[in-house]
Amino acid sequence: MNLLKPDAEGHYARIARAIDRELARRFAAGAHPLDALASEMAREESRRRFFARGARGIGALALGSLLAESSEGAKLPHFAPKAKRFIYLHLVGAPPQMETYDYKPKMKDWFDKDLPDSIRQGQRLTTMTSGQTRFPIAPAIFKFAQHGRSGAWVSELLPNIARMADDIAIIRSMHTEAINHEPAITFFQTGFMIAGRPCLGSWISYGLGSMNQDLPTFVVLQARHNHPKANVQAISARLWSAGFLPGQYSGVSLRSSGDPVLFINNPDGVPASVRRQMLDGLAAMNQATFQKLGDPETKTRMAQYEMAFKMQASVPELTDVSKEPESTWKMYGEDARKPGSFAQTCLMARRLAERGVRFVQVYHRGWDVHANLPEVLPSQCREIDQPCYALVQDLKQRGMLDDTLVILAGEFGRTIYCQGKLTPTDYGRDHHPRCFSLWMAGGGVKGGVVHGETDDFSYNITADPVHVRDFQATIMHLFGIDHERFTYKYQGLDVRLTGVEKAEVVKAVLA
Repeated sequence: MNLLKPDAEGHYARIARAIDRELARRFAAGAHPLDALASEMAREESRRRFFARGARGIGALALGSLLAESSEGAKLPHFAPKAKRFIYLHLVGAPPQMETYDYKPKMKDWFDKDLPDSIRQGQRLTTMTSGQTRFPIAPAIFKFAQHGRSGAWVSELLPNIARMADDIAIIRSMHTEAINHEPAITFFQTGFMIAGRPCLGSWISYGLGSMNQDLPTFVVLQARHNHPKANVQAISARLWSAGFLPGQYSGVSLRSSGDPVLFINNPDGVPASVRRQMLDGLAAMNQATFQKLGDPETKTRMAQYEMAFKMQASVPELTDVSKEPESTWKMYGEDARKPGSFAQTCLMARRLAERGVRFVQVYHRGWDVHANLPEVLPSQCREIDQPCYALVQDLKQRGMLDDTLVILAGEFGRTIYCQGKLTPTDYGRDHHPRCFSLWMAGGGVKGGVVHGETDDFSYNITADPVHVRDFQATIMHLFGIDHERFTYKYQGLDVRLTGVEKAEVVKAVLA
């Protein structure tokens, strides 16, 4: 009785044959075939955890039924991928779209006039502006020009990104439901507004696996911002957590000062040979524990110990940039010599990508421009403009851009109306989920594209809306993954990154 169809590795088929043999043996011996069989099968732990949840107490037939319901689908990728690696640059706090990529020249005539009710349409507000008696229009004070084949409008604050307009696809019609930072960034990263779900990097790492043996599959870098008046949003390791996926698929945070990764170096007086013997002994004990209990987290610990040992050699080589040629510093700028700068993290992202790290997540804070926008925003843009250009061009000249996806995004947009006092030279903007902009490059993305339109107030989308779920489905598609088929069984549900609501791949930005 073959309970399961074999997967690409024959794993389930081997288990089914073992069940068949064990049932036949027990029937021949006159024993009840299901007694203790579940505890035996619990020793064969799969990454999907079905044995750990279903093997004990319900018998082998029910176990087979659970396995038959596995939602993993076909072997990943589902189809030929365009992207192999992913560098995701997240601007924490949400940059204003009308000062970057969504040019609204008609707003100059609306200075200090109230936002029409016909435009606002009763939209809910944050507590930061809900008490305002007026919502005065604050036109962007920065100039725009058209660039590239598409004639993309890009702000003067981003002259280098403007130079590569033909390399990037700008989406101006992003939208979300989240109106505050924590749920919004969590939604962007995990597909759910409440923390606890696996993040995008964990999903991709789990689905596609590692491309190297000596570094983690998923690495996180946090860049420092410089302007003292920049409003800083807190972030935490929940954003790069594996959630209910095995813990080995969580992101590994690489620090810019001190030890790049905590706790990987040997204690003083402990040579590598002794550490190797200790790890071998520990692995044997963990393997015995796994054989007894079948807990997948035991294997995660084993993998983490081994990776830490390998990283003792790989991380120092990775972070030693002394052999980078002078052309690198000219391309990325002198800030790239400063540990923790955005420029340095972009350079490090390239070094990680060329060493086979599949997913690199960079966070840059300071974009929450509720006030002092004309002073703070230029500083923020200067920090990212040249490094973003350098990263894309560096990947291109190394022949890596075609299969490396690069994305620069925030978690929502900003309001056209001013928060607080408005003057001709000073203003701030509140959160706005209805429309915002981001860009993508490489990894199967069509360069020189501007997708989506908004109204004259950059308040509502008028053409080609792209929801966060659509954005996530598009990323999965670029990696050869059908987002509807890539699921994980958790608490009786087939959970996927894009959730249960409809999500469409944005084909207009695909090469």
